[in-house]
Amino acid sequence: MSEVALSSTPQPATTGRRRPRFVPWVPVAILVTLCLIAVLAPWIAPYSPLQGSLGDKLLPPAWLSGGAWSHPLGTDLFGRDILSRIFYGARTSLGVAAIAVLVAGTIGTTIGLASGYFGGALDAFLMRLTDVALSLPLILVAIVLVAALGTSFTNVVLVIVLLLWPRYARQIRGETLALRERDFVALARIANCSHVRIIRRHILPNVFPTLLVLVTLQSGYVVLLESTLSFLGAGIPPSTPAWGLMISEGRTVIQSAGLVVMCPGLAIVALVLSGNLLGDWLRDRLDPTLSRMR
Repeated sequence: MSEVALSSTPQPATTGRRRPRFVPWVPVAILVTLCLIAVLAPWIAPYSPLQGSLGDKLLPPAWLSGGAWSHPLGTDLFGRDILSRIFYGARTSLGVAAIAVLVAGTIGTTIGLASGYFGGALDAFLMRLTDVALSLPLILVAIVLVAALGTSFTNVVLVIVLLLWPRYARQIRGETLALRERDFVALARIANCSHVRIIRRHILPNVFPTLLVLVTLQSGYVVLLESTLSFLGAGIPPSTPAWGLMISEGRTVIQSAGLVVMCPGLAIVALVLSGNLLGDWLRDRLDPTLSRMR
């Protein structure tokens, strides 16, 4: 009787059920807020990012003695409003990230699809080219290229694209190698579909989740790279408001006016950390291997 009772006791289901994965609303809210600030900066910024007065330089934030609510976060070495420059700096960082990730992602995805699908000599050539690009020291090469081409928004984007596309090519190529052996691709070939149609209709939609995760994760990396180049004087020109430039300009007064460096630093941390958290969540949701493990 005890054996029957034991066998009839309902057992908790341990397979086929997924743990709840909550949407990371805080990172999403931060990213949406920063995007809105970047778009609306000309209308919500209290001052022009280039407008300054030496008589008002290094004003403390409004909540400290000597501060004023006309400059809520205070002013920098040239008397420019820090809050306004933070707002316009979001336009610069997000603009560089959006353009660089879009262009690099397009180039890298195209190379990865062609390399993985066709294979052979084309695959060998493209992957050796990718290996060479991945082996380059990123910051050093970026500084050399920007120094040779000059500091400008366009040149910074171009340099980042040249350094970023191999990451997409390598990952998409690996996905394509697995997909081209699948039955639905073989059936498409039997149906006499062209190579372009097979890639566009059957392979590209299946690598899109991986591409989406890459775009999310690489956006934060691009912001860090652009800020690093600007901090070193090899990125965005000084006339343009940028978070890396703000940190570079304020490092000489970090002890007496820490907010000049802290505010853009916190903005960079918030943007990069939110992008990474969102990318990790997307990877967990879209990766079928991780879904089966859960």
